Amino acid sequence: MTTEIDYYTLLEVERTADAGVLKSAYRKLAMKYHPDKTGGCTDSEAKFKAVSEAYEVLKDPQKRAAYDRFGHAAFKQQQQGGGGGFHGGGAGGFSDLGDIFETIFGQGGGFGGGGRQQQRRGADLRYDLEITLDEAYHGKQTEIQIEVSAACDSCEGSGAQPGTGAKTCHTCKGHGQVRAQQGFFVVERTCPSCHGAGKVIESPCRSCRGEGRVDKPKTLSVNIPAGVDDGTRIRLSGEGEAGARGAPAGDLYIFLHVKRHALFERDGTTLFCRCPVSFTTAALGGTIEVPGLDGVRHAIKIPVGIQSGKQIRQRGAGMPVLNGRGQGDLVVQIDVETPTRLTAKQKELLEAFRETETGEECPASTGFFGKIKDLWGD
Repeated sequence: MTTEIDYYTLLEVERTADAGVLKSAYRKLAMKYHPDKTGGCTDSEAKFKAVSEAYEVLKDPQKRAAYDRFGHAAFKQQQQGGGGGFHGGGAGGFSDLGDIFETIFGQGGGFGGGGRQQQRRGADLRYDLEITLDEAYHGKQTEIQIEVSAACDSCEGSGAQPGTGAKTCHTCKGHGQVRAQQGFFVVERTCPSCHGAGKVIESPCRSCRGEGRVDKPKTLSVNIPAGVDDGTRIRLSGEGEAGARGAPAGDLYIFLHVKRHALFERDGTTLFCRCPVSFTTAALGGTIEVPGLDGVRHAIKIPVGIQSGKQIRQRGAGMPVLNGRGQGDLVVQIDVETPTRLTAKQKELLEAFRETETGEECPASTGFFGKIKDLWGD
């Protein structure tokens, strides 16, 4: 196989080609040069192996980055002994592929020697917390109780019996992965002995059974800032599930749920409420008071002749802006209420008022019935 031909040239693509273009180009060439298609032609078979090797490297982001930087030197290996994957004396002073990846990506590239594999972080956790609208307005400092995996006190998170420790896995030599050559492909799998950890514990801790973590109750202080809304997420870094055998812990995400308020509804920073007023107040005007979440009684002026459904906006009486400055507005919708119980005197006064009506007092109803009269011609 001619390995010194540029991989991008072999696949007939630009160096900026994305994964989709690479895959399409490889399929096209593989079909063209496949031995079953060419009747066992030696040249075609060599070409097929070459494009397959090129695609195997370029489809992997890390391998592709190494190839772009070092070319074929990143993947040179000893050919004697049947080839055991990406091992052997590499060119350019690199002992194996892990050294190249470590140079490019830093520690934990996944191909290094014993102990260089990346530790598996603990899982993130979710906690649902219900608060009132008043608490969302003012903010709150509260405590929550959770049951979470934490580092084992007996082994201090190592997973090994006190006085002992973990040893490098003999199967993968600490890599956490094992490689096998299948034709011209190199297949990499998680090590079956250490399950990717790179180390094995011969004397597991009796308290945590080698996990390095146990379930414990935990009390956490949570700061709820003023202005939070339903669905707001608060992250507590490192308060999630502990990682196995000393690996970093995950995060705890607290999702807030705001209870329905007896008076107010909310839309962002705007508070909304419906306020019934008597038909005399609606006709003559007046002032009503609405208690805000800020503890202030807001005076809402009712203009003369207000109609039901009209909204009045009180600036700065709404919800505070989360992590910002200012306040939203309070919107009061006026619902004119028709009296259902009248005294004889009230009925007499209303009858007297009806006798003096000219139609100009209620222009909307006059206009409506005028349209009906024109429609019917009567």
